[in-house]
Order: sequence, then structure tokens, then C-alpha cells
Amino acid sequence: MSAISIGQAVVLGAVEGVTEFLPVSSTGHLKIAEGLMGIPVGDKTVVAFSAVIQVGAIAAALAYFFKDIVRIMGAWFRGLRDREERYHHDYKFAWWVIYATLPIVVVGLAAKPLIEGPLASLWVVAGSLIVGSGVMWAADRMGRHKRGEDDTSLKDAMLVGCSQILALLFPGFSRSGATMSTALMLDLERVAATRLSFFLGIPALTGAGIYELKDAIGTGAALAPLAIGTVVSFGVAYASIAWLLKFVAKHSFNSFVLYRILVGGLLFGLLGAGVLS
Repeated sequence: MSAISIGQAVVLGAVEGVTEFLPVSSTGHLKIAEGLMGIPVGDKTVVAFSAVIQVGAIAAALAYFFKDIVRIMGAWFRGLRDREERYHHDYKFAWWVIYATLPIVVVGLAAKPLIEGPLASLWVVAGSLIVGSGVMWAADRMGRHKRGEDDTSLKDAMLVGCSQILALLFPGFSRSGATMSTALMLDLERVAATRLSFFLGIPALTGAGIYELKDAIGTGAALAPLAIGTVVSFGVAYASIAWLLKFVAKHSFNSFVLYRILVGGLLFGLLGAGVLS
């Protein structure tokens, strides 16, 4: 496959936008959508295209959290110049995001052939969806939901950041699901866990999209579908972020757990029946 059509780009951009920040696995849903549209999920062009349109979703997060990001980056730059500023939580948090991003970068580069090869399978997606739902359910039950965003520490950021590797290696586990579950296990309340997941996802996913851009173009992905998929992803993701933060403020993660189990079970059925391969 040398290119993705405009229509397919719109569908995949919408799927990416809806699912990137929900704990349901954007990678898993993209692979399911690709399979249903007859697109080979392991094709290098398709893998690169999926990584690039993530930039649209990340741009939506940057826009939505613009004031927070400006505040945190401002504190970081002030701290680089002024020792007194280094005691502020925002300065420390900026460094924690940098430190917590390094593990997924190292693993992503080292395991790239594996990620784009054997692990890029719908069977892996189905299993990861169900296993990840169990982890999320347990985390929501075990967590005491008593710590706010200002209570986060370097240990919290590193553990949550490292949990992103699960989603990298096992598409379907969900980066958001892994990070939110880890944060809940560390007793963060649901909104704080969700916001921490957003902040840690921004540099990792932006880097992945930029890194894959040259491969997407080099393997034959047309610029028009890439641009359209990214724009659609941005618009849908912005609405998805706003909805998710309101939802988790008043509800548990049970709805996502149930949804993941249903999708994983359905995917196993479709694969077993030969509808998808």
C-alpha cells in the first residue's frame, strides 16, 4: 500500500481524535478501523501515518492546556536563571516531565522493529484491551483518590512515565489507560491522574509524530491525506479532552473498563471468524 485515501484519512483522523486521550487505546482503535477498511495494519506507510496524525491530537492538548503549559515553561526558564525559583513546584514539574519521557524514547527506538512487526497485530490489540481493562478496574478500586495535582512528586512522574512503555509494546493497552491507572494506584484523584497523563503524553507523542513524518513521506504517504487526517484529529481531540475532564470529575472509570472488554471480545470474535486478519 503506497498511500491512504482522503476518505480513509478523515475516518482515521476522527478515530485518533476521539480515542487518543480516552483510556481505550487509540492505537488499538486505529488498527481495528484500518482492518475494517482493508488497510494492512503492519504496512510501514500505515504505521507512520498513524504516528503523524497523533500530532493533531497533541496540538489539541497544547491548545487546551496552553495557559498551564505557559505557566510551567515560564517557571522552568526562570528557574534556569534564578536559584530561588527552583523551589517552585512548576519548575520541578517541568524537569519531571523531561525525565519521565526518557524511558519511552529509549525503548521506542530500541524496540522499533518489534513494535512495527510482531506486536503490530490485531490479536495483540484484542488481548491488551482486555488485560488493560482489568488493570484499570483494579487501579480505580485500589486508589484512595486523595492526592491532588500539587501533591505529585518525581517518583510519581517517573512511574507514570514508565507505564507508557506498556502501551508502546502492547497496542491496545492504551497509553492513557496505563498512565491513568498508574497514577490512580499512587492515590492521585481522578482529575489529577488524567491531567498528569496529558502532560506526560505531550512530549512523547509529539516526538513520535515528528520522528515518523520522514518515514510516512518516504514510504509513499501523500501529503494531502496526512494533513487532512491531522486537522480532523485536532478538532475531534479538543472536544474529547474537554469532555473527558468533566466526565472523570464525577464518574469512575467503570464505563471505560466495560467498553474495553466489549471491544476486545468483539475483536477476538471477528478475528476468529476470519472477518479481520
